[in-house]
Amino acid sequence: MIPSVRDAAPTDDAATRNRERAAAFLAHLRSERRLSAHTLAAYGRDIDRLLELAGSTDLARLDVTAGRRMLARLHGPRLGGRSLARMLSAWRALYRYLVRDHGFASNPFQGTRAPRSARRLPKALSPDEAARLLAFGTDDAGQVRDLAMFELFYSSGLRLGELTALRTEDVHFDDETVRVMGKGSKARIVPVGRAALAALRRWLPVRAAGGAPPAGLLFPGRGDRPLSPRTVQRRLRAHGVMQDLSAPVHPHMLRHSFASHVLQSSGDLRAVQEMLGHASISSTQVYTHLDFQHLARIYDAAHPRAKKKG
Repeated sequence: MIPSVRDAAPTDDAATRNRERAAAFLAHLRSERRLSAHTLAAYGRDIDRLLELAGSTDLARLDVTAGRRMLARLHGPRLGGRSLARMLSAWRALYRYLVRDHGFASNPFQGTRAPRSARRLPKALSPDEAARLLAFGTDDAGQVRDLAMFELFYSSGLRLGELTALRTEDVHFDDETVRVMGKGSKARIVPVGRAALAALRRWLPVRAAGGAPPAGLLFPGRGDRPLSPRTVQRRLRAHGVMQDLSAPVHPHMLRHSFASHVLQSSGDLRAVQEMLGHASISSTQVYTHLDFQHLARIYDAAHPRAKKKG
C-alpha cells in the first residue's frame, strides 16, 4: 500500500518537505487549475508513487539518472508503457511547479520518455450488437432510466462522468443537442439522435414521478446525488448479458462504438474529434484503425482471392 501524500507519517526532514511540496502542488491543481476530483485523485496516486520511490531523498536532489532508475524499477511486470507515460506526465507537472514556485533548479523528468507499449485498440460493438443491446423492455422505472442512459451514451459518445453529471437543462429537445461539460471543464454541444430523444422524453415524467425536481440531475441517485459510476457499469453489464452479447459491455465501449460507427458512415475524423471532446486529433485517430478493421473484414468476406476455401 503506497502511503498517501496527505496521510503518510513523517520519517525525516527531507520526506516531510517532499510531502509538503506535493500537497502544495495538489492544492494548486485544485484551486488554480480547477481539475476534477477524479483527475486530482489520479495525480495524487502518481505523486504518492514518486514520494515512495524518493524515500528520504529530497526531491530537489533528484537528477536525470535517479529519475530513470525510478522508472526502470516500475517497468516490466509491474507497469506497462501507458501507465508509466501517465505517471511521468504527473511527475513532470510536479517539477514544473516546483521549478516555477519553489526555486528548484531543473526538472529531472523533462527529457525522460516512457517505454513504448503495443497500442491496444478499443473494443466496439457492431451496429447489430448495439441495436440488440438497446432492444429491451421498459416495464419499470429502472428500465426506462437505463434505456435513456444507454441510448444517450451511444447516441452522443459521452464519457461516464459526463453522463452522470448531466442536468435536465443540458438536454435541448428543440435543436436535438446536449450540452456536455468535458475534461478540463470544457463545454461542448453534441447532437442527440431521435431514439435517444424519445427515450429521454419517456424518462422525464418517470423521473418526476419519483420525486426528482424539474431542474436538477438528469439521472439522480439517492438523495439527489449523481448516480454512481459503479451503478451505471453494473446495469449496462447486466443488460449486455440479458441481450446475449458475447463480450462484457462497459460504458466506454458505447463511446467507442459511437465513434467507430460515425466514422465508418461519414469518414469525418475532425467531426468525431469535436463530438468526443478530444483535445488532440491523435486521440481520435485510433478509430481509423477500427474503421480499417471493419473494411478488412468486409474484404475478407467478399473478395474472391481473400475467401477461405471451404
